[in-house]
Amino acid sequence: MAEPAQDASLEPPLEPFSLGRRLTAEGLGTALLLAIVIGSGIMGERLAGGNQAIALLGNTLSTGAGLVVLITIFGPISGAHFNPAVTLAFAVRRELPARLALAYVAVQLVGAILGVFAAHAMFAEPILQVSTKLRDGPAQAWSEFIATFGLLATILGALRFRPDFTQVAVGLYITAAYWFTASTSFANPAVTLARSLSDTFAGIAPASAPAFIVAQLLGAITAVAVFGWLLVPAGRPAKS
Repeated sequence: MAEPAQDASLEPPLEPFSLGRRLTAEGLGTALLLAIVIGSGIMGERLAGGNQAIALLGNTLSTGAGLVVLITIFGPISGAHFNPAVTLAFAVRRELPARLALAYVAVQLVGAILGVFAAHAMFAEPILQVSTKLRDGPAQAWSEFIATFGLLATILGALRFRPDFTQVAVGLYITAAYWFTASTSFANPAVTLARSLSDTFAGIAPASAPAFIVAQLLGAITAVAVFGWLLVPAGRPAKS
């Protein structure tokens, strides 16, 4: 079984790290990601004077830039998944043991929620909230399928051809996907769940979250299947 810090990393490791450090990196990185997403959404909305496009632009740029930094920092430690869909993809590819994948998902979920709470505290918002922002309909779910499929395509393709560029590629893709998807590209079940606990610009109503999460997981699995075939040169067996 391959070591996750070697094969599943978004950035080649400098040295092996203990399980505790890997899980801490995943939890802390996911928390910081949510603090960026929620915090920049609140700041953008407050400063935009009602202009939703300007608020979204601020939210977009902060998230894309933050991802580049977070993956650079935490990638060598844990792989910098910060996303159960990404962890699932590497588990399906047999590059991450099932038990470790479950542990990753657990700390990602906890970290995501704590990141939302941290953002609320920074902006003097009530810590405990439930979003009322509905994001319903087939178009929204389809957008999340496409967003997550594209995210996994970016990760798998970059790791195959330009591993040193992966963090930049992911940041650029998410920056673009904020604007070309109707859902503004959550592409992450942990992010979706945590954002349901924020009644702010970046929130999503709990009733809308299940469709997003199902679409995200389907998008990830589809990307694994497609790119498991696409990225294999002629004459070499595809990864099952």
